[in-house]
Formats: sequence, structure tokens, C-alpha cells
Amino acid sequence: MTRLIAALLLASTATPALAQMDHSQMGAHQTPPAPQAPADPHAGHAMPSTDDSVPQGVAPPIPTDHAAEAFYPAATMARARAAMIKESGGMRFLQLMLDRLEYRAHKGANGYAWEGEGWFGGDINRFAFKTEGEGEVGGPLESAEVQALYSRALNPWFNVEAGVRQDFRPQPQRTYAVVGIEGLAPYWFEVGAQAFLSDKGDAHLRLEGSYDQRITQRLILQPAAEMNMSAQDAPELGIGSGVSDIELGLRLRYEFTREFAPYVGVHWERKLGDTARYARAAGEGTSATSLVMGVRFWF
Repeated sequence: MTRLIAALLLASTATPALAQMDHSQMGAHQTPPAPQAPADPHAGHAMPSTDDSVPQGVAPPIPTDHAAEAFYPAATMARARAAMIKESGGMRFLQLMLDRLEYRAHKGANGYAWEGEGWFGGDINRFAFKTEGEGEVGGPLESAEVQALYSRALNPWFNVEAGVRQDFRPQPQRTYAVVGIEGLAPYWFEVGAQAFLSDKGDAHLRLEGSYDQRITQRLILQPAAEMNMSAQDAPELGIGSGVSDIELGLRLRYEFTREFAPYVGVHWERKLGDTARYARAAGEGTSATSLVMGVRFWF
């Protein structure tokens, strides 16, 4: 035990001396110096502030210098940037579509009908027009209307619209103020609603919906529905208050191209309530089922 204590004391007193030894005299057993730590790349640079008062999520200012101008004239690059901005949402487009131009075969006199629309403008603001009507083959025109509208996008799916509507038939003619909304509902249903107020004070509402069920890439089955309502009786137009009429259709079209598609189908319409009573008083039918054939095209 005494020897162990003595050895520990000797080791403790010898350590400082060993630390002061000249390691250059160690010969082949010399220990290489420890590698130096790499220089701090951030030395001499101020670190970003972590002050909570700095607003988060604020976009940096738009740069006023452009790298391409080091190689090309500034005027040339300004024209190139303007063209890119225009092509990325600032362009003006024109589309004309005749969604239905059809012949209707049913009991009694056969008929015809059309429904179309068009627009000119950009992605947000547009001038739009709509037209629809129907009549008897070789007989009088039963109904015809044209709408001129301002359309503005609410989001990528819906547009709000406002303007005027002019009815040329039935007589007497009416002019309406129009406000509505149309667009693409979930599951790709095309829907629309329009409210009308005439220059005589009568108010009407129209609801429409359709769906394109693709059987193949070219063969499409389209069910469609339309319902019209009136806030009051308009006997001179043969329209009663409440739900005035309903139309249902089922059309199968074949797209030779996206712009041209003939179709066949069936169309059913029914007048209701006081509107049906006015029709009976005028010697007209209150419902009709027609086989239809027509064409849909746009450009």
C-alpha cells in the first residue's frame, strides 16, 4: 500500500517536467501538430437580423436592373419583357360558339332552335353576347333574344356578368337589365343563373346547367336543363308567376374536331302554372317532346 501511494506521488510531480520536454528531440517518434480549424467563412460579415419587428413574407422590391441588359440593348429587352407579360395574361382573344343549331321533329309542326354566345377580351374582363330562339319550320318565329354583357372573372372558375337583353319575339318586345353568374361547378358541371328586370317592371329568373360526359375522346353525351321563373304575371307575354317552364335535353355529339360536332338527341319542354293556362287559352300545347339533330361549332 505504501509503495502504491509513493508511485502516485511520483507521477504527479513528474507531469510538469514531462510537459516542458523539447519534443524536437523525440526523433522518429515525433507527434505531428494538430490540424488547424478552418477559417470562419462568416468572419467579418454581419449576420442577418433576427429581430421580430422585421415583417415576414414581404416580397422583395422589383429589380430595376436586368442581367440581360449587359449583353443586349435596354430598349430591346424592354420590348421582349412587354411581349412576355402580354402573352402571360395580357392578350385579347375572340371566340364565337354556336352551341346548338338544331332541327326538332315532334307531333304537329316541326321546329328549329338555336343557342350561341361569344366574347372578346382577356382573362379578367370581357365583352360577351348571347343569343337564343326557336320557331316553327315554315311558320312564325316564336322567341328570339340577344344579350350584350360585360363579364368579369371572380376566380378561375366563375364569371359575373351584367348588361342588357333585347327580346324580338314574342310581341310586344321587351328590354331587360341583366345580372348573372356563370361558370364551372365542382365535378365539371357548367351552371349559370341570370336575373332580368324589364323596362315594364316585370322580373324573371333563369337557371341553366349541363354536363359533358365523355364516352370516348370524340363521343360526348350531354344532359342539359333550363328553368324559367317569373315574379309576377305578364299576360301580354303569356307568362305566369312562379315557375313558368322547364326544358330538359339529352344530346349525343361526335367531335370530328373540337370545333365541329354534329349531334342527335331528345328534347322535352313543359309549361307550368299560369303560363300553361295562358297557352291553353291561346290554343297552344303545354308540353312537347322532340327528336333533335343539329350541329355544334365554334371558332
